[in-house]
Amino acid sequence: MEGYRLGKEECSKENLEENDCYRYAIIRHEEYKNGKKMEMFITYEPALTQLGEWFKQLFGESEGKEGKSLFPVSLTFSTDLHSLGQFIQEGTKCFFETTLKIKECDVDVFIPHDEENLDGLNYLEGKSLSFVNEKALEGTVQAHTEDGNNDNVILELDKMDAKGLGYLFYFFERACAVSAYLNGVNPFDQPGVEIYKKNMFHLLGKPGF
Repeated sequence: MEGYRLGKEECSKENLEENDCYRYAIIRHEEYKNGKKMEMFITYEPALTQLGEWFKQLFGESEGKEGKSLFPVSLTFSTDLHSLGQFIQEGTKCFFETTLKIKECDVDVFIPHDEENLDGLNYLEGKSLSFVNEKALEGTVQAHTEDGNNDNVILELDKMDAKGLGYLFYFFERACAVSAYLNGVNPFDQPGVEIYKKNMFHLLGKPGF
């Protein structure tokens, strides 16, 4: 709740230069107006995979109306780099990326020395996994933007704890509402979802359907 309150305070500022939430919403809208069809929401921590799933639900359900929205996709790197990295680098330029970067790691592991160097990774000895992850992020963003010619929004969060998560919830909820309004749709209803529900209830024999 502390993070949610902080999010409300910071995301309510009228000055656009001081409001990253509104700036993000405007960037999304501009990308859409410039012909982008998808937003790839990217995290670099397996523990954040479900946050990406929530991102899809939030933007898909709130904004996906009247044929006027971006298609939300969530990816967990580096796992999904193996499956979609080639497409992102050289495929159809129908998307832009939004990368969530966590600046401080709660628990870290340092890479030990391997006497036989069986995997050829002794050059990483003494380095932390968070350091390796950070360089993976930096190298990927560089490849996707400079060589792949993709737009990439980087959202930085100091720490992913309860406060940070609460802040992100408010940030994305407000950004989603603003994005929807910029597209001229109501973010607070879901008329399309009701259609398949009615069909399913009818086929199942529910009274009244």
